[in-house]
Amino acid sequence: MTTSATDALEREQLISGSEAIAIACAMADVDVITAYPIRPYDTVMQFVSKLIADGTLTCEYIIAESEHSQFEIIKHASAVGARTFAGSSGVGWLYAFEALAVTCGLRLPLVAMVGNRALDDPGAFGTEHNDALSVRDLGWLLSWVDTGQEAMDIAFMAWRVAEDPRVYLPCAISTDGAFLTHSQQIVQVPDQAQVDEFLPPYDRGDFVLHPDNPITIAPQVNEDWLIEIRRQTDEGMRNARNVIIEAHNDLKRIFGRGGDDPFIEEYMTEDADVVLVGMGTLSLPLKVTVRRLREQGRKVGFVRVRWFRPFPAPELRAALSRFKAVGVIDRDYSLGAPQNGGVLYTEIRSALYDADPRPPMIGFICGLGGREVTVDSAIEMFDKTQEVAETGHAEEPLLWIGVR
Repeated sequence: MTTSATDALEREQLISGSEAIAIACAMADVDVITAYPIRPYDTVMQFVSKLIADGTLTCEYIIAESEHSQFEIIKHASAVGARTFAGSSGVGWLYAFEALAVTCGLRLPLVAMVGNRALDDPGAFGTEHNDALSVRDLGWLLSWVDTGQEAMDIAFMAWRVAEDPRVYLPCAISTDGAFLTHSQQIVQVPDQAQVDEFLPPYDRGDFVLHPDNPITIAPQVNEDWLIEIRRQTDEGMRNARNVIIEAHNDLKRIFGRGGDDPFIEEYMTEDADVVLVGMGTLSLPLKVTVRRLREQGRKVGFVRVRWFRPFPAPELRAALSRFKAVGVIDRDYSLGAPQNGGVLYTEIRSALYDADPRPPMIGFICGLGGREVTVDSAIEMFDKTQEVAETGHAEEPLLWIGVR
């Protein structure tokens, strides 16, 4: 990114979440970007192409013929030492699944944006989280952001953490379709010097694929070495926790923001009796509801999960064991799961197994397909969670909210 181009970027801008990530691509000096349109993710590529046309971003910008090709291209670009970016949504993300799966075992630190949308059929473009969650067991780092500011900051963190030699794993930034990909907010754009201080160049060292460094990428190992490779990938995911903490501390020091905890956000929980937990842009209606109920004297709060992989089990145990009851909101589904709960509910329930005290829990499926999570819906969920606090257990462990 040139100095003149950097100067052209205002420090404070009214932009969408997609545009915030596009600007992050320019300031991170991404080398290779691939694109294939599927909404609502495609807006980030429109903004990337505009930055290229304006001379703000110089990179290899490759229009692929499918989502599968997108991720194959940047997979190989990453192997030869290029900083990369791509993205997709819904069934497009799933169409790339072969490339998404093998990237983790190859230890290639791709960064991708997932514009969360429902999986077809029936056809739908509204927000659901099952698309990004489909890679949760493979070795992808997964973050959910709730504002344009956080989208930009987490993008910088994604390259920093993924490209760390202790990690070398791909990272997906999940942005709720329409609610964040298209909605504009005030975003503070950092100076280029701040980004350069925070984000070092990508250096694969001895693992770069190059004629002068004859190594093998993706060998056929079968039963001989596969379990060892899986264990190494697991080590990278375990290492990611401390690397995220380091990056978060530097983000706060250099940019002056980021919150107290890199993994979760607590909102008005200090003296709360009951809390609701969720991810992504659920935070807006939930925070409004918390403030309104607080005005009525009710002791309620909200906890937002910022990183889903690595899962913040220690942080959630410490936070949630303080409350009389916990309600978990899933903008996803896990059909046939224990208690018929969603993915987030099931993971939090597992994380709290060793908690002492262990609060009673109730799960909610809400806002699927992009349906609004309203204040009325949030009040209903707080009411149900309050009942659990008073009785000590949930008559129905999982409720669908707002279903006609």
